[in-house]
Amino acid sequence: MPPIPPVTKAFILACVGLFCAFILLPPGIAMLFQLWPLQSGRFLPWQPLTYAFLHGDVLHLFFNMFGLWMFGSELERIWGGKRYMQLLAAGALSGAAAQLVFTLLIGSYTPTVGASGALYGLLLAFGMMFPDRIIMPLFPPIPMKAKYFVALFGGLELLMGISGGSGIAHFAHLGGMLGAWLLISYWRGARRR
Repeated sequence: MPPIPPVTKAFILACVGLFCAFILLPPGIAMLFQLWPLQSGRFLPWQPLTYAFLHGDVLHLFFNMFGLWMFGSELERIWGGKRYMQLLAAGALSGAAAQLVFTLLIGSYTPTVGASGALYGLLLAFGMMFPDRIIMPLFPPIPMKAKYFVALFGGLELLMGISGGSGIAHFAHLGGMLGAWLLISYWRGARRR
């Protein structure tokens, strides 16, 4: 297993460290950093970034950090730390924007936490960079090309988001994918000029 590159390692350590810290701190402090819907009266300007460092439980944290390592490590080695951080930020911010719009439309007052918007941005970027790479996902455990894996997960997120009621921020995931696609498209367009 190759060493984990520095930005990926720092993001994983920050998420794990904050998860442990917020277990020890009073719950009211964590509420300041969750992404609250605009109409809740609890939205604060830093939340579209800080929510990505918080996680609801150990499984949520584990799967997001596993995905970050699985898809992000190689992208960071190829693009370098600066461009990789831009992609993480694009996924997290566009995921937050999509979730804020969605919660506004449905009138939800429930906060959002997790690095899933950034992670789904990495997933899309991985599929764009290595479309024919064979990967073995945990669910379903069937070898498939990255482009099909990304399309499958994107389609499932859309279906589950439309059906609603799961308590998972599916539109934050889709927003993260959109943000990554827009940023990579911008990079590719700038390279052609």
